[in-house]
Amino acid sequence: MNVHKNARLTPQGRLLLVERITQQGWSVRPAAQAAGPSTNRAHHLRARYRGVGSAALPDRSSAPQHRKNRTSAERITEIEGRWRQRLSGPAIARQLGIPVSTVGKALRRLVLVNLVAVEPKAPVVPYPRERPGELIHIDVKKLGRIKAIATGGAVPVENTSTSVSMMPCLAYSEIRRDERKESAVPFLERALA
Repeated sequence: MNVHKNARLTPQGRLLLVERITQQGWSVRPAAQAAGPSTNRAHHLRARYRGVGSAALPDRSSAPQHRKNRTSAERITEIEGRWRQRLSGPAIARQLGIPVSTVGKALRRLVLVNLVAVEPKAPVVPYPRERPGELIHIDVKKLGRIKAIATGGAVPVENTSTSVSMMPCLAYSEIRRDERKESAVPFLERALA
């Protein structure tokens, strides 16, 4: 663990404190005053040292060793079962009468945070068609009205659209005044012809 920059005692300082008390004959109060912690803390460190030795003096995690209110395995199984039925966390919490945070923690512990864990994504199946032209794709693009062309270096424009098809394609285009149905329907009729 990393020692806090303002810590009263480092593991070496704790060892010096308990060695003064246990081996050099110092009483607890003067040893604590010399090292910096309270007398109660010095008693606590001495007790830890007597139990295990110098291995008990380094910093320990502040996380609790045991959780008395941990969600039971049966409850976690209920949560998982409802989640696999595609219920949301809040819906599961309402049905089971528990907090939403408990459901979220249980799902994170089970590593069931997204639906990919329930069922993988279905493979993409292409549209099987018997002949070209069964599918029609229409794109409508608005073109800006350019009044003047700026002088200077030309900027090349790349076509970023891609199209993947399994059938031969035929392209037909027109420039129309607007996007209204009065323009679109005749366009479609001419394209099909």
